[in-house]
Amino acid sequence: MSEISSSRPVPPTPPSGRPTALSNDLALKLLQPLHGLLNSGETANAEVVALKEVANSFQVMLKLTLENGRQATLQASSSRPLTQGMAVAVTALSETRLAVSLLTGGEKTLSSLDLEQLPIGTLLQGKVVAREQLVQAKSQQTLYKVLVNLLNTPLAGSKLTVETPLPLPLGSLLSAQVQGSQALNFLPLSGRLDQLALTQHLATQQSRQGSLGGLFSALQGLRSQETLPDSLRGSIDKLLAGLPDATQLSSAKGLGQALENSGLFLESKLLSGQGSALPTDLKANLLRLVTQLLPTLPASTPLAAANAGAIMAQALPAFARNMLGSLGQTGARQQALTFPLPTRLLQGMEGEADLEVLLKLAAAAISRLQTHQLSSLSQSQVGPDGNLLTTWQLELPMRQQQELVPLQLKIQREESQKNAKQEQKDMLWRVELAFELEPLGPLHIQAQLLRGSLSSQLWAERSQTVSLIDAELGNLRERLSAAGLQVGELACCLGTPPQGPRTTLEQRWVDETA
Repeated sequence: MSEISSSRPVPPTPPSGRPTALSNDLALKLLQPLHGLLNSGETANAEVVALKEVANSFQVMLKLTLENGRQATLQASSSRPLTQGMAVAVTALSETRLAVSLLTGGEKTLSSLDLEQLPIGTLLQGKVVAREQLVQAKSQQTLYKVLVNLLNTPLAGSKLTVETPLPLPLGSLLSAQVQGSQALNFLPLSGRLDQLALTQHLATQQSRQGSLGGLFSALQGLRSQETLPDSLRGSIDKLLAGLPDATQLSSAKGLGQALENSGLFLESKLLSGQGSALPTDLKANLLRLVTQLLPTLPASTPLAAANAGAIMAQALPAFARNMLGSLGQTGARQQALTFPLPTRLLQGMEGEADLEVLLKLAAAAISRLQTHQLSSLSQSQVGPDGNLLTTWQLELPMRQQQELVPLQLKIQREESQKNAKQEQKDMLWRVELAFELEPLGPLHIQAQLLRGSLSSQLWAERSQTVSLIDAELGNLRERLSAAGLQVGELACCLGTPPQGPRTTLEQRWVDETA
C-alpha cells in the first residue's frame, strides 16, 4: 500500500552519510561558475545524469536544457542525494549557486483522489517521470516521493504525487488499484505484461485453432487401419477412452474430475509437480499424440522436416514462448473472446485422413484448448467497483454412444467488495453451456445464482426442441426447488443469445454458498 503525498514539514537533518528528505527547493554549490549560462533568477530544466558520494556530501552532474535548445553539463556539490535520471528544475541564485526543485512540468499535481471520479478498485496506469528519496525522521525508514503521469481514466495527462517505499525506476510503467482517496495498491508489473501478451497472442491462437470434432472423427476412422503402429493405436485408444460420457457428467464428482482433466489446468499441474495427473489430462494426451505422430511421417513430408521441439513449442501456450508473434488484430481477438467459439474446420482437410492430416488436426485442437485458456485469463479482471471477476472457459468432448459431442463451458465468479453492512463478501457466479446434440440441435444455456436464487434461460435453434424444453420446465423447477434453491425465471427461446460487446462485471453471478 502506498500513500498519496500531501504537504509535510521537512524533518531535521540527521547525521551525515544518511540520505535525508529533500525540501521543495535544494541549494547546490557549483564546482565551476555558470559563465553566463543562466542569469540570476532564470530557470531551466535539467536531468541528473550522475551522482557520486564524496566524504560528507554528494557530487552531482546535471545536464541543462536551455530555452534556445542548447544543452550544457554542470557539476555541483549537494548536501543531500538526488536520484540519477531525475528530472528537476534549476534556478540560478548566483554564479556559483543553484536552487533545485522537483520538475512537475508547470502543472498542478494531485495529492489526493476524488473517489466519485475514481471509485475504490479503479485501475490506474501511469509512468514515473520523477523521483526523490525521503527518510522518516524517527524511524529512518526510506521513502520515495514519486511523480506519476497518469495514462488512463478521465485524469489521463494529470500528474499525481505518491509516497512509497518502492524504488520505482524513472520511466517505468506502473499499474495501481485505488484503495482510498490517499491510498494505492501497486499491482505486479508481471501481471500487466501478461495482459499485454494475452492481447498479442489470443488472436494468433484463434487463427490456428480447429474444432475438436474434426480431430476425433479422424481418430475414430484411423483406429481400424491395420498399418497403424501399435503404440500410436494405443495412444488413440487411451485418448478416446479417457473422455467422459453423459453419465459421468451428470454427477458432481464426475463433472469435477472431467473439468480437472480438460487441459485447462495442465500448466499449473506441471508447475506444481503433479506429473501423476498427466496421463488423464486431455491436453497432455494431445501433446503426446503429436510427438508420436512425427516419427511416423515420411521423410519427404514437410511436417516431418520440422523437429518435435518446434511442434511442441507451437503447441505450448503462446505467452510462454520466447519469440512473440505479430500483434493480433482487434477484430480477431474479439472473435476469440466470443462464447461459444464457432465451429472451425481446417481448409484442405477433405477426404480420408492420413497421419499428416491427423497431425495438423491435433495441433489445431491444442490451439483451440489454448484459445479457451487465453480467453479465460483475458476475461479475468478487476472492475471499476473493485469486484474481482475470475473466468474459467473450456471445452469437454463427451462420449454419447458412438458419437463425440464437444461441450463448451464458461464459469465466471465475481467477488464483490465487502462493505460495513456485510459480514463477508458476496460470491456471485454465472455459468454458460453450449453444445449440439442430435436430435435437439444446437443448445445454449445460461444460469445465474445470487444468494440462493437461481434463474436460467435456454436457447434452441429448432422449434421442436423449444416445445420439448418448454414442456419440461415445470419438472426442472420442481427438482431445483427440491435441491433447496429459490427458483426465479426459467425460459426457453428460439434462436441464439444476443451477441455483442457487454460489460461482464455489470452482470450478477451465482452464490457459491447456495
